[in-house]
Formats: sequence, structure tokens, C-alpha cells
Amino acid sequence: MEIETTALLADYEHVRKLAMQSLFQSLDKFSEGTVIVDRNARVVWINQHYAARFGFDDPAAVIGLDCESVIPNSMMRDVVKGGEPILLDILETDRDPIVVTRLPIKDDNGDTIGAVGFVLFNELKGLSPLFSQYARLRAELISTRQSLAQVRRAKYSFSSLIGTSAASLEVKRQARRAARLTSPVLLLGETGTGKELLAHAIHGASGRADGPLVTVNVAAIPDTLLELEFFGAEPGAYTGADRKGRIGKFELAQGGTLFLDEIGDMPLALQGKLLRVLQEQEFEPLGSNRIMRTDVRIIAATSADLPALVAQGRFRADLYYRLNVLMIRVPPLRERLADIEGMAYAILDKLSVESGAGHLELDRDALAALCSYNWPGNVRELRNTLERAVLLSDSERIDAHVLARFVGDGREQHRAEDEARRALGAHGGQVAASPDLAGPQRYEDAMQDFERRFLTDALRAAGGHVAKAAARIGMARATLYRRIVALGIEV
Repeated sequence: MEIETTALLADYEHVRKLAMQSLFQSLDKFSEGTVIVDRNARVVWINQHYAARFGFDDPAAVIGLDCESVIPNSMMRDVVKGGEPILLDILETDRDPIVVTRLPIKDDNGDTIGAVGFVLFNELKGLSPLFSQYARLRAELISTRQSLAQVRRAKYSFSSLIGTSAASLEVKRQARRAARLTSPVLLLGETGTGKELLAHAIHGASGRADGPLVTVNVAAIPDTLLELEFFGAEPGAYTGADRKGRIGKFELAQGGTLFLDEIGDMPLALQGKLLRVLQEQEFEPLGSNRIMRTDVRIIAATSADLPALVAQGRFRADLYYRLNVLMIRVPPLRERLADIEGMAYAILDKLSVESGAGHLELDRDALAALCSYNWPGNVRELRNTLERAVLLSDSERIDAHVLARFVGDGREQHRAEDEARRALGAHGGQVAASPDLAGPQRYEDAMQDFERRFLTDALRAAGGHVAKAAARIGMARATLYRRIVALGIEV
């Protein structure tokens, strides 16, 4: 009985080998292409039809060559290294795409000693539903990549920097010089002066213009999430992490520029990690021991007094000196009043296109009112003022009367009235309702009005600095940002 069993098993082994041989011969006969590679992914054998598809008349001429040099985009090397088959794949060729399967070849010990690949379908007609979905997904991927590339390009150039005053011309000169270099750039200036626009212009004129421009507003992201935002995370790096992991901004900005807005609000712990990236040109994603090399230029901006923060121990001196290689001070609007007319008309032209209001003009007295105002909110406040004036004006010509509510004496008068109204209300006094406040007011609207005034006063007292205002009133910085956006408060 034992002898019969042994003979039967031997017969099974013989049949298995014949089956494998027959299967290979059948696949080779009916396949449009067959290739075999060794453990180094070098071609051991290829049939004549497959060799001819890639421009080789004699199959023997490719023996010993790396598979990628014979079959572009080949993944046979991956099969040899991983020891796992790729059963169904679409291989892009210079003609039509083909459907292929790739199988590892193993010895008696289970070690991978090579791989064999077959062309299953030379034409995709038989797989038209599958290929249609593949083509659709591929087109969507290309479209998404193009959209992301467009979003991550510079939106502004030096031509967007309006102004012919001495201060503006000096800023442009320094910025053009910075664009020719590769060192970090530090932009200092009050909020609303156009630091982000300047960063876009520098990137767009630099040698990295074809690379991405990625922006991170440090002040708008909670401290606990900033490291994840910068460096990304491996799959499962923390509870609730995305199974696919997350790509950080440094990786997204590879080969381009990373713009760090309001860097003065960066927590101390992260400042040390940023310094290491700047010095070593490498970083580790969260939850990973994998070192990633980075090729990113840093442009940082802040409205804070960085030397004062360094003196207070709130900003690392070594990071400040590392960033302060090329420093450009962006002057406030009150120091370049000669630029206001050009800026105002550039803004009005945009508003005219956006609102369809026709050609908008400023009366001479309106222009004088704009030039006599101090503009604590700088260019951002100028645009906001003109936009509101356009909405309130019944004419395409804007005069000083329309602007009176927003600039100069009119604005100060409204502020004084608001202060008086609050003071009388605090002492139980009554004030005649202004036309804007006539009639009963819903509780929700009244609370929003109160919150808007309270937060506006806090921001004004902090000089427009959101982090300082948040600290003074005991509110989280991210929460304050959300309320500013929700209530339409000017910063």
C-alpha cells in the first residue's frame, strides 16, 4: 500500500509539472507577449512578437538587459523584489495600453529567483467597461493634478504691486533681489500691508516658479495641529489618524516655496523643529522613523515685533537669525500716501468687474479724504472701505459724503457715538436710537452686535494682533479667528 501511495504521489508531481509546462506553453502561444526575467530583473527570455512591439527585431539582442530598458514602465522588478504577483494591470506603452499579468518564479526553498510576465489582452475592447472606468479615473486624476498645480502657483506678480512712492519702489527692488537668491526671506509689516502678495511675487519671479507655492497661516491653526500640518503623518500615527496617512506642507512644497504667514505666533516647541528642517534639510513625518529630504525655500511673514518676542523668550533667537537672512520691511499705507490714488483706482476697477457697476470714479474731495486718513488696517482696510462705499453709493462717482461714514471725521464721530451709547447704557441711561438701530432688535442679533463690538475693541486695543487680543480676553486664538470670520470683523 505504501509503495502504491508513493507511486501515486510521484505521478501527481509528474502531472503537476506537465500542467505547469502546458500552461506556460498555452499562455505563450495565445499571449501577445511573454517575458521572463532573473532575480536581478534582467531579461532571460522574450518572445519575438513582444520584442518587436518595443522596437527590437531580434529577441536575442535584449537578453541580459534590465527589463525597464526593454519595456518602459515595467514592474517586473517589483515582482522580483516583493515576491508577490501582480495578476491584472494596465501597462502604458507608446502605442495602446495593454493588460498584463506578472508572476514570481520561486525555487524549491520558496525563494524568488525571477518572474514571468504575459500580455493578456493586446486590445482593450473585451475589457471596455473596465477600461472606460480606468480612463475616466485617469482623466479625473490628471484634471485634479492640474487644478492643484494651478492653485499652488503664484497668483500675483511684481506688476500686482501698485505704487510709485519711494517706499514702494524700495520694497520692489529688495523683493526682486530676493527672487534671484535662494536664502530664506523674512517679511515684516503691519497686518493688511500686502505681505502675502509680496511672497507670491517673489516666488513667481524665482527659479522655483514652476514648483508649488504652499501657504500656512500659523496663527489660524491650533498649536496641537501645527506639527501635523507641517510634517504630515504615517498611517495610524495617532488615534483617529487617516489610514492612508497625511502629507505635510513641507512635502507638498517640494521643489517650490513654503510661505509661513504670522510666524511670530508659532509655539516654541515647533520653532526648534522648524530650525532643524532649515539647517538639515530633512524631517520625519509623525509616527515614522523615515527621514525625508526636503528642497523647499522658506518665506516667512509676521506683523509681530520679532526682536521684542526674542527678548521676551517667546521666539527662538537662533530661528530668528536663520530666517532673517533677507529681511524686507513692508511699510504701512500711512507711510506711502502717494500710492493711495493708484491703489484706489486699481481696487475700483476690480470692484467694477465683480459687481458690474460700470466705470467707478472718485471725486477730488473723496480722494482727499482717503489721503488724509491714517489707515490702521492698511491696504485691506482701503479695499473694504471702497467696497462698502460702492455698495452705498447711488452713483458711479464716489464723493466724500459717501466715504464720511468710514474715514476721517465721520468715522471718528461714529466711534464716539458708540462709546457714548455704551457708557450711558452701563449707567442705566437711555440714548435715542440711531436710524440704523431703529425698531425692535432680535435677541440673537443684539448678542451678535455686542460680540462684534467687544471683539473689535479687543483687536483695536491689541493693535490688530489676533494672538494678543485672544490672550487679553481669555479666548483661544483659533476660536477668535472663527468668530472674526463669522462676524465679518476687519482685522
